[in-house]
Amino acid sequence: MKRLLKGYKILIGVTGSIAIYKTLDLIRLFIKAGAEVRVIMSEDAKRFVTPLTFEAISQNCVLHSETESWANDNNHIGIGKWADLFIIAPATANTINKLNSGIADNLLLQTSLACNKPKIVAPAANTNMYMHNQTQASFKMLKLLDFRIVEAQNKLLACNEEGIGAMADAQEIFWRSAKELLKDDFWEHRRVVVTGGGTIEKIDDVRYISNFSSGKMAKSLATALYLKGADVCLISTKSFDDIPKEIHFIDVEDSAKMHDFLIDSIRVAKKGTLIKPTFADSSPRLIQKKPFLFMAAAVSDYKPKYPQTGKIKKENIGEAWDLKLEKNIDILSSINKEGLLTVGFKAETNEKSARQNAIKMLEAKKLDAVCLNIIDEDNAFGSDTNAVEFITKKEATKIDKDDKLMVSFKILKFAQKLERA
Repeated sequence: MKRLLKGYKILIGVTGSIAIYKTLDLIRLFIKAGAEVRVIMSEDAKRFVTPLTFEAISQNCVLHSETESWANDNNHIGIGKWADLFIIAPATANTINKLNSGIADNLLLQTSLACNKPKIVAPAANTNMYMHNQTQASFKMLKLLDFRIVEAQNKLLACNEEGIGAMADAQEIFWRSAKELLKDDFWEHRRVVVTGGGTIEKIDDVRYISNFSSGKMAKSLATALYLKGADVCLISTKSFDDIPKEIHFIDVEDSAKMHDFLIDSIRVAKKGTLIKPTFADSSPRLIQKKPFLFMAAAVSDYKPKYPQTGKIKKENIGEAWDLKLEKNIDILSSINKEGLLTVGFKAETNEKSARQNAIKMLEAKKLDAVCLNIIDEDNAFGSDTNAVEFITKKEATKIDKDDKLMVSFKILKFAQKLERA
């Protein structure tokens, strides 16, 4: 994570809203990811947080009316040229409506008008102000003008009213911003399905058969794909609070549900992605790129033959439990892979036979590639790091141990070659 945005330059504009405290956390996230951050403040924003606070966190001079200089780039022209991305968070209703009208009566708005880099707006306002026809019309126009809007949340507001208008969480603004910087043409608008976690096969209403799969690799893959611009569907037995909200998440438990949702998701993925119109392109467009499936889920090989309703009492079982199991469905073998690029995942504990078993899986299940994962003391289930080998019919390439998100980006780099193979 600390290298995710290394070398990128982020400009954050803050306006006069109580939600400004969230921007401090947002800056920390960017710096932790390796980005350089500078801040521009409206005069009203200084009533809530002092420029000194933002300077202490960003380690850069803050641009406001008293610090603008033409001896360097700390002005509304220079700072826009410096930035790779301009984020306004929080953006008040006043700022949103002025942005729509092209008004530039303060430094922040002047910077927005002069800056030709991608722009993200995270609104924060009272519900009535947020839902006012004028503000809603401004949102629609800003989207057409290619602003990215990170929608507000519905919760108890600072004015003590319940409703929409609270600024999005810092983590979500971070994800949306990182996506804007990291997306690429190959993955953008491409539909991808990812499965993850160990399936839960019911014995009775309180017991089940499962495995040690944490789902973290699938989570990292889905996040990396999202950041590259893909339209991602994650089907998992494990849920996570810190994945981007734009990832379509389907929570399942057993292999039967995973199979059913996977079939539906693949069918939808093959239809392509409908792109909404922008100011430069007034009509929606259907983009059809070959979809991918990353099957990172650990599906149970066997399941109870006679799952029971309620709880089986131990006095009814006796001293030994002869639990009848039957072979489970092989999801990866059963699905129709026509028009689909498929990458399977295989966990092995015996390094000597691991690669040969992965090659057998590649051939038997008619996959395009297999990610081989050797489970040992240095590479255990549930860890935040991983080392894999990306195996195709033509070659095998080792991906060294790293944070699972970084490993995922490397997997995607090799996966791109599959379409050309």
